[in-house]
Amino acid sequence: MIVWLASYPKSGNTLVRSLLAAYFFSKDGVFNFDLIKNIKQFPNITLFENMGIDIRNEKEVVKNYIKVQESFNKKNSVQFLKTHSCLFNFYNKYPFTNLNTSLGVIYIVRDPRNVVTSFAKFSNCSTKEAIHLMINQSHFGGNLAAEKHLSERTKVWTGTWNNNYKSWKSFKSQQKYLLIKYEDLINNAEATLLKILKFIFKINKSKFIVEQDKLNNILKTTTFDYMKNLEKQNGFIESKVNKKTNEKIPFFNSGPKNDWRQILDPKIKDTIEKTFEKEMLELGYL
Repeated sequence: MIVWLASYPKSGNTLVRSLLAAYFFSKDGVFNFDLIKNIKQFPNITLFENMGIDIRNEKEVVKNYIKVQESFNKKNSVQFLKTHSCLFNFYNKYPFTNLNTSLGVIYIVRDPRNVVTSFAKFSNCSTKEAIHLMINQSHFGGNLAAEKHLSERTKVWTGTWNNNYKSWKSFKSQQKYLLIKYEDLINNAEATLLKILKFIFKINKSKFIVEQDKLNNILKTTTFDYMKNLEKQNGFIESKVNKKTNEKIPFFNSGPKNDWRQILDPKIKDTIEKTFEKEMLELGYL
């Protein structure tokens, strides 16, 4: 069954996928970018295309979310899927997922004051434009003409930053929810990874035994600097292209050095804190 790795964009989803890919899809825990291909994204417009669903009709796509999940879901084994979608009933009747296909969710959250600067760099837009999207935008992607860029072809209903975060908390009532903060992944990687692994084994009703050598290799090869060097050497399929210069925008840009205290416009900081005050207080960011 599916374990969702859910988050708003630029919140640490790639780091969590890297950690889990190295643990579950390698023998020694040494990470490389090929391993992350084992954790697909959803929605993925190609899956709908392959099933003969009319991808030009967004309602038909959303209507078939569960059907597509069922088509490749292996009931007797854990399958990880990345998503930036919020969790709600589309058109008030079509659910994003359900408990028949989903084992649980690991939700990754990051201080929105750092999300906005990271998102701006990744999308090649200003922080002013980025915060507008975080507060107002309901979806990203949906350009079916962008044949080479899956993330641009697939429409993802992210919702706003705070609605995305709040929506996935519905899994808490089923004890199938784990909240992970990006900051903990950076500052206390080993304890956070162990927390994630114990959660996965628990909801899958299986016993967890620590493989310390493998764990050590994972931690060494999933640091920001290590993956930044990997991207320089081999490229990374999820990086975007600057449409003005036609050059790749580094996916691993600033990472932990992205400190809103040093780089964020005070007006944008105030806007974020005012708009997302409730959620930021709840998460300990204020």
